[in-house]
Amino acid sequence: MAHKSVIKHRFAAFDRQGGRCYYCGFQMWRDTPEAFARRHDLSLRQARHFQCTAEHLVARQDGGRNTQSNIAAACQRCNQGRHKRKEAPEPQEYKALVEKRLSKGGWHPLPAGTYLF
Repeated sequence: MAHKSVIKHRFAAFDRQGGRCYYCGFQMWRDTPEAFARRHDLSLRQARHFQCTAEHLVARQDGGRNTQSNIAAACQRCNQGRHKRKEAPEPQEYKALVEKRLSKGGWHPLPAGTYLF
């Protein structure tokens, strides 16, 4: 289970960011996926991509701390995507990559006409 300070900072980041992912800007959920899925006409599997996670801008393994200034709210897809790479790119570099893919109609596997901005 996540440390209490991480949860507190994740919730604060979610509120500060208006419930939107730091990288892709899509809306996220933080309680249950069912209501989010119904509200946006998504399957539960699709909705799970938009779960709010705590994104350490400087990874803990690189000396990043559990502080408000180091934790952003990111959807599960973006958070995992950044850290699955051989070497995690810097946050701004990764954000630019996500925005580039979004501009070409890629990134999140959503039904046509679904907008979570």
